[in-house]
Amino acid sequence: MEKLHIPVLLSEVLATLSPKPGERYLDLTAGYGGHAKEILDVTQQYKGSVLVDRDEFAINYLKDKFPSDIQLLHTDFYSAVQQLIECGNSFDIILADFGVSSPQLDMEDRGFSFRSEGPLDMRMDKRQSLTASDIVNHYKETQLADILVRFGEEKPGRAKMLAREIVHHRPVTSTKALADIIISKSKYSKTHPAARIFQAIRIAVNDELGEIERTLPLLSKLLNPNGRVGIITFHSLEDRLVKDYFKEASSYGEESDLEIVTRKPIVADPQEIVINPRARSAKLRVAKRN
Repeated sequence: MEKLHIPVLLSEVLATLSPKPGERYLDLTAGYGGHAKEILDVTQQYKGSVLVDRDEFAINYLKDKFPSDIQLLHTDFYSAVQQLIECGNSFDIILADFGVSSPQLDMEDRGFSFRSEGPLDMRMDKRQSLTASDIVNHYKETQLADILVRFGEEKPGRAKMLAREIVHHRPVTSTKALADIIISKSKYSKTHPAARIFQAIRIAVNDELGEIERTLPLLSKLLNPNGRVGIITFHSLEDRLVKDYFKEASSYGEESDLEIVTRKPIVADPQEIVINPRARSAKLRVAKRN
């Protein structure tokens, strides 16, 4: 089957999570199964392991890729964690990769990419009602500016200016139209001027940071003793949440829920970045259940 997505930091994930035969695995953002396949090839524990994704396309792909005795959950990872806790599940390895998958970026009709023409969608789960078009075309100028500051880390003055331009050009009907508005008000930079704007709107559409904040405190409840949790982030807002949670959860001495394994985040080596440029901004943090 064609490889749709190259998993980032794969060797580092395997080294730090150290899967062993018979261990139960939970992947909260399974995507196209890149990390899951390598870990499950070691554990060989399909029954009792769980793969989660809120993207229907990914779930359908996983159904064909993995044995039928592995459990697939088509939902967001916060809802999945709640469900698994209620059912009394526990795992030896938990992994979450908070990045957008390559197919989501490459499929123009998903509306994630500022480099191609597509609808203003950006929903990771097509069943939800809120889209990027709703935010871009119907939110107040002050709401737009706040999103660009909070989730795109734009400076307030520039965020206000861009929000004003977006409102002025309504209706904005496509990803290219939105990107062109941003480019017209931007100076040259090494990164595409629309990157942070699209990131901000995508985070708002999918409530990405809110979901992470709600999920992190629950993870230790799903870990067996000596179980490991690894989390891959792609921008500072996500990484800060994970760093702060691991620090707090490990700060109570013998009563701590977790012990930090990676004192500093693990990043991709130059060779991986050449092969998979998406890995450039990836950071892996790992903790262990006491």
